[in-house]
Amino acid sequence: MQNEGKAVFWSLRQKFLDSDDDMPAQAQQVMYYSLAIGHHVGVIDCLNTELSCPLPQYQTWVEQFPEGEAQRKMRGLLTFGEITIDSTHTSLLANALAPLIDSQPAPFSEWSSKLLGLLAEIEREPAIYLIVKKVTNP
Repeated sequence: MQNEGKAVFWSLRQKFLDSDDDMPAQAQQVMYYSLAIGHHVGVIDCLNTELSCPLPQYQTWVEQFPEGEAQRKMRGLLTFGEITIDSTHTSLLANALAPLIDSQPAPFSEWSSKLLGLLAEIEREPAIYLIVKKVTNP
């Protein structure tokens, strides 16, 4: 039986930069923004696993989203193997997820609730972002 893999959601909540120099706050924000958009040089990311879903169930979950940009964003994982969710996606995804929670069966309602909580954390601290990756085991 072939293992179809899973979708794993990691959060990036902190970074370690190898530097002995004190950095002004404004420059530090620019550095963290640059790192958040993919320029990971000299930095160790501290990723926390937040959610893991079997890929077939992930696809079923995403199909429950209203048609539109939120569904397209989440389908990106199936197309590209990885997506990033940051502060520019919080409203889009929260507006699609919130109405679904009460009508979804388990485990989808739990996943929606967990993702809504993570989106709320990103709203409070925009430096946090999520990496969602398709993970397959041979």
